[in-house]
Amino acid sequence: MIVAPVVLSGHQVQLEPLGEPHREALRAAADDERIWRHTVMVARGDGFDRWFAAALARRDAGTEVPFAVRTLGDDQLVGSTRYLDPVPHHRRVEIGATWYRPGVWGTRVNLACKHLLLCHAFEVLAANRVELCTDVQNERSQAAIAKLGAVREGVLRSHMVVQGGRVRDSALFSIVATDWPRVKRHLDDLLARELTA
Repeated sequence: MIVAPVVLSGHQVQLEPLGEPHREALRAAADDERIWRHTVMVARGDGFDRWFAAALARRDAGTEVPFAVRTLGDDQLVGSTRYLDPVPHHRRVEIGATWYRPGVWGTRVNLACKHLLLCHAFEVLAANRVELCTDVQNERSQAAIAKLGAVREGVLRSHMVVQGGRVRDSALFSIVATDWPRVKRHLDDLLARELTA
């Protein structure tokens, strides 16, 4: 399993490997304090360039594959997501570090992005397991992950130190290869309903 940058497109969104051409449009998309309430770092204002540089450094080190999220209907960059911590021997990867500008919260964007990432992970990379992890205080994120059909496995206590020095507990979810046919049908149904709504 080799997790490498790739363009993923479908369901009116496109995930593009993060690069310099995305910097300024993402800076604008990131400029809302509500996005960063439950994150490890604040990537707006003075923090944006630090976030962008760290994402590219991790990309170059091969430890993460960050994407810019583009909505195809209006050709706007609306956020970012990534594959994290791939473990090729065990065919395991995490999807995370996801954020979107609030204007697309509650729309099909997150479902569409996760559908693309999960399809690629299970059907191209032949993953055994995809993990999703979020702050236990972030109820909106936990609800969005549960909506995908992921299984909540528990809480990783004192898992991370986040902005302000707070020690974060993380809710851990997963989808495994045997779950994927069920989860894919579920996501296909949700996306089809969104189109007709």
